[in-house]
Amino acid sequence: MYVYYPPYNKMRSADVLDCHVLVIGSGGAGVRAAIEASGYGETILVSKTLTGKGGCTTMAEGGYNAVLREQDSCEIHFEDTMKGGAYLNDPELVRILVDEAPMRIRDLLQWGAVFDVTDCCEVAQRPFGGQRFPRTCYAGDRTGHEMMATLVERLAGAGVEVMNEVTALDLLKDGDRVVGAVGLDEKSELLAIRADSTVLATGGGTRIYDISTNSSSGTGDGFAIGYRAGAELIDMEMVQFHPTGAVYPYDARGRLITEAVRGEGGILKNSLGERFMSRYDPERMELSTRDVVSRAIATEILEGRCTAHGGVFLDVTHLPGQQIEEKLPVMLEQFLKFGVDIREEPMEVAPTAHHMMGGLRITPKCETTVIGLFACGEVAGGVHGANRLGGNALADTQVFGKRAGESAGKAKKKRGRIDKRALDAQETRLSAFFDGEVPPSTVARSLRTAMWEGAGIFRTARELEKTLGVITHLSSLPVKAAGRSNLAECCILQNMLTTASLVVKGALIRKESRGAHVRKDVTQTWDPQTSPYGHSYQSLTRTGIETVVKA
Repeated sequence: MYVYYPPYNKMRSADVLDCHVLVIGSGGAGVRAAIEASGYGETILVSKTLTGKGGCTTMAEGGYNAVLREQDSCEIHFEDTMKGGAYLNDPELVRILVDEAPMRIRDLLQWGAVFDVTDCCEVAQRPFGGQRFPRTCYAGDRTGHEMMATLVERLAGAGVEVMNEVTALDLLKDGDRVVGAVGLDEKSELLAIRADSTVLATGGGTRIYDISTNSSSGTGDGFAIGYRAGAELIDMEMVQFHPTGAVYPYDARGRLITEAVRGEGGILKNSLGERFMSRYDPERMELSTRDVVSRAIATEILEGRCTAHGGVFLDVTHLPGQQIEEKLPVMLEQFLKFGVDIREEPMEVAPTAHHMMGGLRITPKCETTVIGLFACGEVAGGVHGANRLGGNALADTQVFGKRAGESAGKAKKKRGRIDKRALDAQETRLSAFFDGEVPPSTVARSLRTAMWEGAGIFRTARELEKTLGVITHLSSLPVKAAGRSNLAECCILQNMLTTASLVVKGALIRKESRGAHVRKDVTQTWDPQTSPYGHSYQSLTRTGIETVVKA
């Protein structure tokens, strides 16, 4: 049957909206940024999904790191974060994170967030990997959900215009300055938003991998959009593989099994019944950093000591049933749906792509390298270095979400000019999809397989070059939109390909093993503290890696 697709609508003047601050992204960082920016002028928040429903924050189960006890200190939190990040973190950003995290959780509590408390009515804290003190605050194993519910309620009273189901296509520029963005609305109509300041808070992008904890929205849009606008990105090779993702049933592969399970006392065993972490980190065992635990599990699997489903066992059957029911209710419910009662039998887990530590280079004010553009949350690099400590991401959303919103809000009101040629270019881009040949889902599936096989936990130059070749080939394919409703999917695929390319190129640039990045083909004589390398960097104008001058 012949289907007629009408030509793409031309831009109309009514399609241009104006505001002081535009926030792109509706996770914890984006909503917090919009709340803060609203005090300085008209603010618009655009969400690819539904605000409060999409993104990773609402899925985050483990907790929020903050120093709240006299026995703990911000200095210890700083040291733990730097060591966990293999000393690739930006020290100034880490200092801001640890110093301001306690204040930001108090904001949430004052706004009505309900966290677990001790018998003394203090916020309860549990131990997480790589930390010398139990500083992870939590609401059972649904911490992110509780935070988002609180933030969305606060947002509703902030006077922010929320636009759901809007896919940002690209940033708009007037000379060297970002002056807003162009996107597709829920009806696949072109829309332009002009802003004095723009905040990228688009989250991560591990959906470029075959097995991922991310929701369907974790496609790396912000990395690609920022890169095309001229922003510099750092450490894109640093992709965290969470040690414990579900391995079955098939449709549940990669679903996050929160670190809170190990924080509550869960232990890892291989198919021989060995508590194998004693071979990899006998001091910290299951509470080692995520990069160490992921490599340990991957090694056990590769060497044949895996379960029938290709994972290892995560066991909490030795814990009291009441503790599991009260502290891990979501995990209990989730596995009961799989036919597994974790009070009676162990879970089967394996590493899954989880978090991107790299991203847009930012200053303490969340300014990027492009005027008028700010970034916060997972799309920004530098805070977590080469490996993120569990519990630091939720704190990151609030600390830097607030800073980004304030900085964008305080920026001068300087209305830029929207170049009609940029809008015409988007129309041409979108129209071309109607003449394509390959469904975007087919290309995305090939990309995820290639990334999982060639740019995963263990890497070599040979496999990375092969993967980059696959990405280049996939990027050349004419992607087809079956109808107007597929236009956003086609654009998102292009973002995935760009993000994947940045990850692989970064991995080739960094000729060392460090944190989450392991090069099996590189021999080195240094440890993270004495590494001769700093941040890798990529932009439209330069690519390379910083060298560190030792005193």
